[in-house]
Amino acid sequence: MASSSNTGKKIQADSTDEDYTEAEHEEEEEEEGLEHFDDFTLASSWERFISEIESVCRLWMSDGPKNLLVKGAVLLDDSGSLYKVTSETKYALKSYSMEYYFETNSAVDAGKPATWNFDLHDLQLCFGIKEFLVIAPQSASGVVLDAPEASKLLSAVAIALSNCSSLWPAFVPVHDPSRKAYIGIQSMGTVFTRRFEADRIGSQVPIKLMHLEGLYELFVSKFAYSTLDLSVHNFKVRIAMKLTFRTLPFDDDYMKNFDAKMIRSRENLSGETSNGTQWDDDCSWSEWYSAEDPVKGFELISTWSEKMVESSMEMAELENASPHEAEKWSISLRLEGSKESRIGFASQLHLLVDALQMSFEAQFIEDFVSAENPGSDNLRSSLVIPSPTVRDRVLKELFMEDAKFSDFSDVGYKTSRAVKGAPLESLFAQFCLHSLWFGNCNIRAISVLWIEFVREVRWCWEESQPLPRMPPNGSIDLSTCLIHQKLHMLAICLERKCQLVEDFQDCIGSVDHIDSMSEEESVVGDDLMNIQTPSENFSGKVDRKPEDADLSNDTKSSNFTRRGSAGIVDSMMLLKSYQSMHAPYTQEPPLMTEDMHEERMQAVEAFGDSFNFSAQLEKDILTSDMSAFKAANPDAIFEDFIRWHSPGDWEADDDPESSGSTSPNALDINKSKDSWPPRGRLSKRMSDHGNLWRNIWNKAPALPASEQKPLLDPNREGEKVLHYLETLQPHQLLEQMVSTAFRAAADTISQTSYGELNQMETKIQQLYPTMASALRPLQVNRLSADSETIEDLKRLCVVFEHVEKLLTVAASLHRKLIRAPRLSREIFNDYYNFYIPRMGTGLTEEVVEKEFDKKQEIRDNEREVLSNMFVPPTANQSWRKVLSMGNLLNGHEPILREIIFSLHDKVSGNHYAARSGSVSQQDIETYRMYICGTSNDLRVALSVASCD
Repeated sequence: MASSSNTGKKIQADSTDEDYTEAEHEEEEEEEGLEHFDDFTLASSWERFISEIESVCRLWMSDGPKNLLVKGAVLLDDSGSLYKVTSETKYALKSYSMEYYFETNSAVDAGKPATWNFDLHDLQLCFGIKEFLVIAPQSASGVVLDAPEASKLLSAVAIALSNCSSLWPAFVPVHDPSRKAYIGIQSMGTVFTRRFEADRIGSQVPIKLMHLEGLYELFVSKFAYSTLDLSVHNFKVRIAMKLTFRTLPFDDDYMKNFDAKMIRSRENLSGETSNGTQWDDDCSWSEWYSAEDPVKGFELISTWSEKMVESSMEMAELENASPHEAEKWSISLRLEGSKESRIGFASQLHLLVDALQMSFEAQFIEDFVSAENPGSDNLRSSLVIPSPTVRDRVLKELFMEDAKFSDFSDVGYKTSRAVKGAPLESLFAQFCLHSLWFGNCNIRAISVLWIEFVREVRWCWEESQPLPRMPPNGSIDLSTCLIHQKLHMLAICLERKCQLVEDFQDCIGSVDHIDSMSEEESVVGDDLMNIQTPSENFSGKVDRKPEDADLSNDTKSSNFTRRGSAGIVDSMMLLKSYQSMHAPYTQEPPLMTEDMHEERMQAVEAFGDSFNFSAQLEKDILTSDMSAFKAANPDAIFEDFIRWHSPGDWEADDDPESSGSTSPNALDINKSKDSWPPRGRLSKRMSDHGNLWRNIWNKAPALPASEQKPLLDPNREGEKVLHYLETLQPHQLLEQMVSTAFRAAADTISQTSYGELNQMETKIQQLYPTMASALRPLQVNRLSADSETIEDLKRLCVVFEHVEKLLTVAASLHRKLIRAPRLSREIFNDYYNFYIPRMGTGLTEEVVEKEFDKKQEIRDNEREVLSNMFVPPTANQSWRKVLSMGNLLNGHEPILREIIFSLHDKVSGNHYAARSGSVSQQDIETYRMYICGTSNDLRVALSVASCD
């Protein structure tokens, strides 16, 4: 065989028999007189073709599965363990492709009918085989249309495999490709050969073959009259059956019937009555858009593993059996097949990023709207803005009078604060979310909406109306965007402005009331006021020594002039008078936004004072505190203020008696009084000549905080906020809008209920750091239209789209399988593992060509949930086929029925027996028929073992 192989390599595969004879004759004449060996087994192209097939098969057999994997065997997409290697060969000017399919796990019995393995190749399922060989022409159809050519091709492969002592079954595709027809042959290693044939019966299916009884008789007819032993007529046929049911499309009619059925059975899947017509009415994003349901339906697969049947009557009974009697149920998910772009937050965020890129084309927001802008004609033609009616409706929703603010710290994930935007329920965040859907989120529409938005804000200010969706108090959160900080500042200024107006009106009203009082009423009022005076001063009374009469008089006089005291400071006494120190009520530090803090720090650097002053603002705060302290402690000196306000600048003398006590109880206070006056001194910086603090102390009047000028001028600060909003540059607005829109969109979708899905929870939590990293350059305010940050933001839109799609699938599964949480969780886990490797990170979403078809086994306690999904068809669903198959599930017939008939027999005692006794007790599968299809579309695959 070695010489024949070498000789075969020297001769081209497409040579004719005559060419070969002439070449041999020429060699004989040239080498006349020389002794040589002629290999007559390769005398024709047919024999050389067999030799080439044989050499390829021997090579694959010698390599084995492991080496074939190393050499580049390809894993089939539809199988988890089936690999393929390919080789090309030629015969009679035609090219053929040889494909060898094999599995790495030799222990897997792919042909066992009872397993119904969903990862099987079509030929494995049809004929119950494991590894096999397919040879097909390299043509557009990929099939052999000529019957003699197909038989000759199959014979060549069979001879080659026989020469290799290989037991691989070989197949040749024939007829039309849509018929999935094959012929095949396999040597079984003994005296038996198995032949295969598969074909499809189209629309002309006999009525008898629509039912199991007729299919059973079809299988029996293949062997009942060919057996020599009449006892075989008492045979038992093994059958295995699989039925596939498909839910109706999840349209409006289906969901109404589905919910109605659940309500009637008091088992509503959502736990409450749903009056909406869209599947996602109860999802968090439904306020902004309605997403297409990604779950188009479910396929329920019920299987009977193996059953022994002796007559056609038993098959008729099996056809009337309910799918609930099946041994195993499995489910697969049918997802949307549309490859068009989905409408959601991700698509609108991408448009917002495009608007950010265009925002650098103008210096003022009005330029995108003004007709005088040179590029306005192009903008008008390409970027359309909605009608005034739509604009007014959006503004009305934003500035609703009953819109309440919420605790922003409790909204969304804690990690959302890493994104420098506005909280979800705030006014600016709602403006950004509305902008995503206003005029398809183009720069002109955003500009128009922003101008009207600022006008509404100014109207609230001028009319002293509360700013909706913004808290009128609290501290300003510097982790948010600057626009939100400014709006919060404006809301606080509005509240304080209204309070000043109310206080002024109350003051005017009280004066008018006193002037209108009669003289008698005035005297009574004076008496009442005199009665209240001691009670007011009672809280300011201090302890004094009985023997110290002069000090007592000073204390008494100061007691009646103390104002704005918040209480006694524990264990602290004044230096020059025998009195306890009182802590004053002080004004709150003035609120500042982020840009005001930056100005303050710049003032500190410019001022260069060692005491860290920031010009007038710091002086005003310090003067206010000193005035309040003087009012609460009339006999205090500068050193007392330092001991209370800046303890680090008071160097106390060591007191061994008091050094061991740290608790400020009544005993400590008495000890402090006994050791009066306190001993110590100012620090060096406070005792320097011309100290600024002392100068401010000397000039500060004794006024309580209630009588001081407010540190925050609401009118002035409010006008500053409005000026900022009205003069904001376009790119500065869009930068803050992008950050806020991403954060608000993530906070919105994260509120969706999707059950206990750890992968989804982790994915959402990872989204916030990803957004924070990509959006951080927007805080620097150094972008340009061609900046790399724009491309990074577009990639972030793709990442957001992947998360949004996963969340949509999770929410849909949770809603439909809320009574089967384990099943919902397992299906999503399979889909998550299928989708994540195909997500991609490019600017555009990668198209996933392979469909998700993972099956999940259903437990017995979950069958009722799946059964309820098959609601009876309504009159509107008249497109359904006329029922002609059995095994109905709630009025639904199977969309696919698969049956495997098989007959096993001993080789002894019948015509299969060989004369050799070594195989006399062998049990083989003599007949096997796989039938797949519906009542009007049937495919049959038959394998027969015979002794040739």
